[in-house]
Formats: sequence, C-alpha cells, structure tokens
Amino acid sequence: MPAYPHARFLLSALDLAQLAPYEGAEVALAGRSNAGKSSTLNALVGASLAKASKTPGRTRAINLFAIEPGCYLADLPGYGYARMPEAMAKRLQGLMAQYLARRPTLRGLILVMDIRHPLKASDWQLLERARRRGLPVRVLLNKRDKLSRSQAVRVLRAVEAELAGIPGAAVQLFSARTGEGVEETRKAIEGFWQKKAPVRGNRGKQTRLGDAG
Repeated sequence: MPAYPHARFLLSALDLAQLAPYEGAEVALAGRSNAGKSSTLNALVGASLAKASKTPGRTRAINLFAIEPGCYLADLPGYGYARMPEAMAKRLQGLMAQYLARRPTLRGLILVMDIRHPLKASDWQLLERARRRGLPVRVLLNKRDKLSRSQAVRVLRAVEAELAGIPGAAVQLFSARTGEGVEETRKAIEGFWQKKAPVRGNRGKQTRLGDAG
C-alpha cells in the first residue's frame, strides 16, 4: 500500500493568483532541473504522481498535491537548465521567489540536489530565500547510489559544513531509485507540516483545497 494512499494531484499554477491561500500546511519541493526532483516526489508519496522526464526543465509551473487532509506538497519548477529560453527562466525565477516569500501556508522546503553536483550558485540563491523567510530546509543529496558509500559520506560531511551557518538547515543522503532515505525524509516533511507559519502572509479568506471548485 502507498505511504499516503489518498495522495492526489490538485492543480498547476503559473502564478500566485492561481494558488489561493488555502488553509492547511504546505511543504515545497525544489531543485535543479537534473536533480531528480519528480522521481523524489514519487518515491516520497509511494505513487507516480509527478511526471518524471529524462529531459531537464519540464516542470514549468507550481504543481500542488494533496497528501493527507490539510497537508500538501508543492512541486516547484526546476531551475538551472542552461537551454531554457531566457524569458522563461526569468519568469520561473520570479514565480519561485514570490512563492517562497509570500505563500502563507508554506512551512518548509525540501531541496533536492544531485550528490555529484551539490551546492551550485542557484541552490545557494534558493537557500538564501528560505533563510530570509525563516523556513526550515532539508537538503536531499539524491542519486546516492551513483557513488560509493565512502564517497557519499564525504560529500555529506562537506555539505553539512557548508550549511552549518544556516539556521534550520539539515542534510541527508537520499536515492529516489533505491529508496534510501525515504522514511527519514517523510518524517521530516511531517514535522514541517506541524510547524506554524514562519512569517506574515496574505491571510485572506482560507478554503480547504478539497472544497475548492
């Protein structure tokens, strides 16, 4: 049985206006276009909800998923894909910046990185936005199976040292392919869902997602 048997896709949003301030708690999933973000989401929910593509840069909207009553995952557009048209890249950067700064239901961020290419400049930009908002962040060093255990641990320790000065940041090894780290990440996400909103937001009338038309 899937970990979250009632998990389902809700909507795709090209701007924040399409993401009404629903009640409940939301955790965002972000990462570079080649980090394996969609495969990670599917591994976490135990079902093929997100379309995983071999072509980078396919996620070009915020895709929202209901996981449990009042608990949601937001799959953010991938970033850092060099072949994406400049205008599209700027639009997606703006969308993510607004979402991370203003989304009132956002409780935490899962940042997926390819363990062989961690902490690129675009990852640091996202980490800085999360720091400004006061969001807890869990970094998943995905594709752990591509390295030996000793190599993976060395990368883990190096990334932990780099992020030591960021409050609320944690790092772990992960493999969407083998399932390594999935249970640990689920517990972290469930912990994020229980947190209060870190900052002010546009708190208009709130609606539960399942009740939206």
